[in-house]
Amino acid sequence: MHLWLDTLSHHNRLRQLPPSHKLLFAAIALLMALISTPIVQLAIALWLSIWIVIYARIPCQIYFRLLSLVIGFWLMSVPALLIGLSERSQTDAILGGSIGSVYFYLSHQGISQAALIFTRTIATVSCLYFVLFTTPFSEILQVLRQIRCPEILTELLLLMYRFIFILLSTASDLWIAQHSRNGYRSTRRWFYSLSLLVSQLFRKTMENYQQFVLSTAARGFNGAFRVYSPQQYRASRRYTIEASLGCLILILIRLCR
Repeated sequence: MHLWLDTLSHHNRLRQLPPSHKLLFAAIALLMALISTPIVQLAIALWLSIWIVIYARIPCQIYFRLLSLVIGFWLMSVPALLIGLSERSQTDAILGGSIGSVYFYLSHQGISQAALIFTRTIATVSCLYFVLFTTPFSEILQVLRQIRCPEILTELLLLMYRFIFILLSTASDLWIAQHSRNGYRSTRRWFYSLSLLVSQLFRKTMENYQQFVLSTAARGFNGAFRVYSPQQYRASRRYTIEASLGCLILILIRLCR
């Protein structure tokens, strides 16, 4: 499996910027996205998209494919947000109809709530993608250590990050091996192959975990992971001014409304 997310985080146009600057910028944008109005949230999403696609040079196909996943989850929640149930007609209803003793209706409040969740989701996820695409995970952990984040938390995050990729890589290898043997040619074989994949995935993951424990013990693991980063960071005056002015404008807009 190609670890393209990790590859892009190491090879983008914003790689040389200090990770602390990028995380601070994303944190301020995230805070504004959580407390601002939908118009400001859409502006934040568009602004972060410019940073990701134009400044960092992340391929549009990858970025918008990940955004489409988020939009897909939002679409699955839309019916529950838009359609209300009641025993009688509602004054806030736009459309409605009764089925038996239950009145189904579409309300102004439901539409407003669905729109607010959409704009907030796009804005906050854009902040998250900015960090993931422009900052390697090891550098994120370094910043967390610098701000005195508990060491047990940073090491758990490192282990989880490593084993997620091991799990995905193992699942991809098993899936390809089953497809090469026509393991999914029928519905019955599809379910059988899927159950076999899950059982083999658990076994192979445990084997990889045992190998990891042995390898770390053989290298003198003392209970703390240390990741070396030879990258030389250079603060950009242009990006610093642009990010500062943009955040200031967002704060002023929030205060004025």
